[in-house]
Amino acid sequence: MTDDAAGTDERAARESGARGERDEDDRAIPAVEQTPDPDETGEEPANDSFSLATFHDVCQAEGRPVVTAGAVANALDTTHEAATEALDRLESVGSIERLPVDADPVVWYPSELEDLSARERVVVFPKRREIVVDQPEQFTRAQLSQFAHLKETTGDGGYRYVVRPEDVWQAPHDDLAGLRRTIRQALGERNDELEDWIESQWDRARQFRLRTHSDGYTVLEAQSPEIMGNVARQVLDDAHVHAPISDTEDWVREGAEAALKRELYEAGYPVQDDRDLEGGDPLDVDLTVSLRDYQRTWVERFDDQGAGVLVGPPGSGKTVAALGAMARVGGETLVLVPSRDLARQWADAIVTNTTLDPSQIGQYHGGQKVVRPVTIATYQIAGMDRHRSLFDEREWGLTIFDEVHHVPSDVYRRATHLQSRYRLGLSASPIREDDRQAEIFTLVGPPIGTDWDALFDAGFVAEPELEIRYVPWDEEAGNAYAAAEGREKYRIAAENAAKVDEVRYLLAAHPDGQALIFVDYLDQGRDLSDALSIPFLSGETPHHERERLLSEFRSGERQRLLVSRVGDEGLDLPTADLAIIASGLGGSRRQGTQRAGRTMRPAGGALVYVLATRGSREEDFARKQLQHLGRKGVSVRERTVERDEPTE
Repeated sequence: MTDDAAGTDERAARESGARGERDEDDRAIPAVEQTPDPDETGEEPANDSFSLATFHDVCQAEGRPVVTAGAVANALDTTHEAATEALDRLESVGSIERLPVDADPVVWYPSELEDLSARERVVVFPKRREIVVDQPEQFTRAQLSQFAHLKETTGDGGYRYVVRPEDVWQAPHDDLAGLRRTIRQALGERNDELEDWIESQWDRARQFRLRTHSDGYTVLEAQSPEIMGNVARQVLDDAHVHAPISDTEDWVREGAEAALKRELYEAGYPVQDDRDLEGGDPLDVDLTVSLRDYQRTWVERFDDQGAGVLVGPPGSGKTVAALGAMARVGGETLVLVPSRDLARQWADAIVTNTTLDPSQIGQYHGGQKVVRPVTIATYQIAGMDRHRSLFDEREWGLTIFDEVHHVPSDVYRRATHLQSRYRLGLSASPIREDDRQAEIFTLVGPPIGTDWDALFDAGFVAEPELEIRYVPWDEEAGNAYAAAEGREKYRIAAENAAKVDEVRYLLAAHPDGQALIFVDYLDQGRDLSDALSIPFLSGETPHHERERLLSEFRSGERQRLLVSRVGDEGLDLPTADLAIIASGLGGSRRQGTQRAGRTMRPAGGALVYVLATRGSREEDFARKQLQHLGRKGVSVRERTVERDEPTE
């Protein structure tokens, strides 16, 4: 037995003990405290063997929070008299209460009904393919994450999961039997309707595959002539394939592999990529830091799949995990990033966290153009025709797509023609306002990650406190807003001058914290900078000045910094105690995640304030921007600011 298998069996054994043993048809048997058989001992069971925990087990077995003495007697295989005495004893110490009713002489219920709510409960809605879990154990959440998507959390122990086709297509299992076992461990029982649907999706994900022909070209292969004729040959055209080879095989055009996979994915049939892609020259590299357990799991899952997208909150160490994947692959690596600032930061991270020498690392962008065994390039440069051949000439063992949510855009997608044996994407939030996020997983690979709430609970990443503050209108801005139309209204609300006083108030309320203040408009940034005497870092700031300001902030020499949109992902901003979002990009969920993420770190205690002008569309935008974080377990509160609130 492998270590992984042994670990799975051990977890299953623990789960069985926690939930009760299972009989042959997987129905749960409650793990209640059993009393001795009178026939064996010659006496009735001792009353003191009946505890409040036993009472809760009987309630759970009965499926209701109230029970009769007869129900207790039946559950524990004892006499009615002994059960009544035991219940009387629990009542005498205040653990339970009695209540006479018409249907039965007496029913009993816990004094603290909420004790029952502290137990894990799983409810399945198979027609909607939803799973609602209350107070789940960590094991249950780990099992659910392998085949379901965490849609939202309630903040008080409730979780709602949705089983989507792509979750089944990308489940990390070698066979359907292993997936079924995981499902039953998570749910605590069989659910035939849900399992039948999951099996149908499992089969869909194995209908097509790409393979390399002995002559070197790529072949699309279908499981049957029917699936090839009714699906592939209906949605693909001459831009994707040359001609049929047989009833189940088509000759794929060179360079059309990514587009072909995208078309079939959108038709509901993901393609398994079994091509013999070049692995590039070997690269001897090791990490100089230790991976956390969940990072190690990410790397192992990526190694098994050969492609994927690491999804985790800011501060969870996706870059370090990607370097772990690079060490595991051991091949020359191309890293694609959105900006030259990120290219420099990647170069520094590689030198800091691996055994590679700086001479082995190259950067290819507007500032410098050097190709080395590990090369960091911008998406725009890699997608340009005049530079493409340079990247094609080298066989990359691994391609890393940083900020992978950009990939579906027309400009960035051109870089995905670089098809290496291993492809890895990174993103805190692979969502797009144009709903093209499915393309991320077809062009790069399936999502790999741990739900944010699990990382919050484990203390690896601190959950920030988020507050939307509704700011009153400055009189002049309010009049201008009423007369404006279209997008001008958005800008007037965003630049509402009353926000200057509110930012000043928040900074005064947290005098010892390091604060990042985000703005979307340059004029607003300059106004705040002048009013508060805080430097403003934007796209217009020279690179040497950016580095100086960021260095001073990291060292603690500088406590306040204003940042434009350039700080959303183009810069490796230092972590702050306080983030104030003075204006936002139309409610972008990804932007809200990025900005709130600047406060996520293990130390905890961070605060995020989002300012929205009261009575404007900014109110809706602010809620939308943070809704995504709320669904990931981050609590969000709202407050209306009064005009006479002190600013000093």
